[in-house]
Amino acid sequence: MAAPTRDFSIYVVEDDPSVLKSLCALLNSHGYTTIACDSSESFLEVYDPDVVACLVLDLRMPGMSGLELQAHLNSLDAHLPTIVVTGHGDVPIAVQAMKAGAIEFIEKPAQVEQLLDAVAVAGEILANRPPPSVPDDLVRERIAKLTEREREVLDHLVLGKLNKEIAQELGVSQRTIEIHRSRIREKMHARGISDLIRMMR
Repeated sequence: MAAPTRDFSIYVVEDDPSVLKSLCALLNSHGYTTIACDSSESFLEVYDPDVVACLVLDLRMPGMSGLELQAHLNSLDAHLPTIVVTGHGDVPIAVQAMKAGAIEFIEKPAQVEQLLDAVAVAGEILANRPPPSVPDDLVRERIAKLTEREREVLDHLVLGKLNKEIAQELGVSQRTIEIHRSRIREKMHARGISDLIRMMR
């Protein structure tokens, strides 16, 4: 399978502290940014629909269960690619989760290769998903957060220029342009240049 893109975050929702810590450590070691949540409720406190992300979700948790969280996210039209991690006895419940839209379920203890493959699939889904249209006023609000130099780099990027070309025109290093580009994407909530072009039309 092709190497997954790292241009997304992974919410890990798991009530067992040791499992939560090990899952996040594993994913972090492979270059992913994780957001650790020890319950469905704590996930909902930090969940940001503007963040491009997938979800690694335990099913049996105190309070709101994984299935209930999944149903809630579906009601919000969230469309987070969801990987269910479940105990052996919960397979029938995991099947329900698949019917509700989960892309994979993995029995505990999660096998490294199976988890990484599932995350790679989630990354492909996110990369190929057309982004929601961003209202003009929100685009203007995001642009206002850019520095003058970042706005200058953005103007060059949407013209299809390469980092090297922009660096030569602005008289700075290519590494400097890469840093600006990363900050622009972060401030504009863009997955890549295609998102920036759509916003700047």
